[in-house]
Amino acid sequence: MPDVYSIITELDAEVVAQLATAMEVSAADPQHRAMVDSYLARLDPPSGARVVEIGCGTGAIARMIAARSDVGEVVGTDPSRILIERARQLSEGFANLSFEEADGAALPLPDGSFDVAVIHRVLSHAPAPARLLDEAFRLLRAGGRLAVFDGDYSTITLATGENDPLQVCVAAMISAFVNDPWVVRRLPPMVTAAGFADPRMESHGFVQVADAQYMVSIAERGADALQASGRIGRELADALKREARRRVEDGSFFGHIAYGSLVAGKPA
Repeated sequence: MPDVYSIITELDAEVVAQLATAMEVSAADPQHRAMVDSYLARLDPPSGARVVEIGCGTGAIARMIAARSDVGEVVGTDPSRILIERARQLSEGFANLSFEEADGAALPLPDGSFDVAVIHRVLSHAPAPARLLDEAFRLLRAGGRLAVFDGDYSTITLATGENDPLQVCVAAMISAFVNDPWVVRRLPPMVTAAGFADPRMESHGFVQVADAQYMVSIAERGADALQASGRIGRELADALKREARRRVEDGSFFGHIAYGSLVAGKPA
């Protein structure tokens, strides 16, 4: 089954709307916001920086960036018309934020026109991630800065012991929603091959126990993927979802994923 994000322009509106909701839920989590703040702080952009986000989805991260005092303008790009429309709706009131519907591998933007390029949770879904890095390099001015953030999706766990059925849901979710669950581990050589210099990585842990909306959604999407593939019936898929919610209610739920962020520069 292909990563649904990699074929997002081919999906029907209802499926894209579900993905949009998941994006907003994830981005709103305080832990997630803290991770974004951490890697943005390492960029040290010039005052009034022009920033491009490649693969902006609903614009949640672009809104965070546009709200920073050191940022002058943010342009978010995404190939999905539906997501771009949603991003525009959610960004009303941001005078320094705009969105373009465009393929991240061939953006209709001038060479060297940005100070910062951000690729947030996109490369793990891209069939050709190197092309997005090449495009980021083209768009940055000499001395510009790149920030890449992504999940080390091979680390996701919902298991609290051996043979935990929720871990089967995790495996199914990764198969259906992530093109390359290990891409974050190869980021330094990838950005170097694109021409960037001095890549610096940091690891970020993300855990949910009580307020676990995002990690529960992983179990639910995995259960749906198992049912859609014909491996289980709807009754069992619903039971797996109920089990995830039961654990939250009785305090036994545990969900964890490691993320990685990388900051690098375009040589002056």
